[in-house]
Amino acid sequence: MLLLAACAQAPIRRDADTALLAAQTQREEALAAQPDWSLTGRIAISDGKDGGSGRIDWSQHGDDFDIRLSAPVTRQSWRMLREHGHVLLEGLEGGTREGDDAQALLQQALGWVVPVDALAAWVRGARANPGDARMQFDADGKPALLSEQDWTVEYRAWEPTGNPPLPQKVFANRGQDRVRLAIEHWNPPPP
Repeated sequence: MLLLAACAQAPIRRDADTALLAAQTQREEALAAQPDWSLTGRIAISDGKDGGSGRIDWSQHGDDFDIRLSAPVTRQSWRMLREHGHVLLEGLEGGTREGDDAQALLQQALGWVVPVDALAAWVRGARANPGDARMQFDADGKPALLSEQDWTVEYRAWEPTGNPPLPQKVFANRGQDRVRLAIEHWNPPPP
């Protein structure tokens, strides 16, 4: 978690103007045309009192996903799987939990507040609900700060190539709740 916290801030930000928002909308349309993707990297989750960090492998297929988390120190691992709107959370004491709301299931089972559905958009540098989001952009016109659903999402690093470019470091905060991702590999990789 300290490695993720030590990452440098994004470059100087500027407020969104019409041209930047239009470019962001085009970027999001290009991402929507690629509904199947996966990433591997590191994740840190905290609620201000408790938290954890480890590896993440996330595969997204439209609205369905398969997210695997593993903590190397404790050797604990979890798997959250959504197929056709039904969510399973595996790897818990007491067995698998089921439901239809990934965020609620994760919070109930582990105490972590993670906006799973919104994070699927945020992790790719997109807004989950463009009508309710506020954005700031870096000097290159890429998202630097996104405010949505009472969360603030900072983009601290981006892949050096790619069309559209994809983030490498994504930090989401809401009060004491924090989700930090350091993405090592995207599939498909940025073209």
